[in-house]
Parts: sequence; structure tokens; C-alpha cells
Amino acid sequence: MKIKLTTVYVNDQEKALHFYTEVLGFVKKADFSNGPFRWLTVGSPEEADGTQLQLAANDNPAAKGYQQAIFQQGQPAAMFYTDDVKGDYERIKARGAVFTMPPTDVPFSTIAMLNDTCGNLIQLTQLARH
Repeated sequence: MKIKLTTVYVNDQEKALHFYTEVLGFVKKADFSNGPFRWLTVGSPEEADGTQLQLAANDNPAAKGYQQAIFQQGQPAAMFYTDDVKGDYERIKARGAVFTMPPTDVPFSTIAMLNDTCGNLIQLTQLARH
């Protein structure tokens, strides 16, 4: 069994596509519409067949409520792993991202948190090397 897709709800799919590709550096994997529904996914350029992240419209009241609640609690909607959190922090910040937490050492890792401009907090994580 493998995880191939996970979802992040966004309040603007076009804005999210720009952020996740142009700011974070992911690549668009799928983008098609059926009436008002748009299926939009991105993935890591480092893993061509890796897990995809669906950027789903939060037009469902339950999805919107969930998204807003975890944002207000300061909880990340997604966590991305990196081998260089400080380097990624500098690169992403230079592209205009707003970080709510700079790289910070916590037990077993260094993390940073940023706002994806579409209603979510995203955590970058670099695991500590033992």
C-alpha cells in the first residue's frame, strides 16, 4: 500500500497553483475541469512518480470550516520534508513567502512555518541527523 495523493483545501486554486509552483518549487501534475469542478495537483520535481498534493477548492462548508479552524490554531495543513530547511527558508522567502516561524530547532528536527496565501500554514521540516 502506498500514499499517492493527499489534499490541501485552498480558497483560490489559481493563486495556490502559483504559490506551490513558483514560490515553493513544485511542478503541476494534473489540471482539468469538469463544469465548476477543477482537479489540480502538484508534486515534487525530485520524485516524478511521487505523492501528489491536490489543491482542492474549499467551496464545501465542512472543508472551509476545517481549513479555517486549523489555521487559527496555528496547525500546519501540510508538512514538507527537506534536507536544507535554512536554505529553503532563504530561497522561498526571497520569492515572497511570509514565514510565521523562521527555522527553529525543536526535538529531533528543525522546522519553519509559512503562510501559503490560500488559507493554510505549511511546515518545512529537516530531521536531525544522529
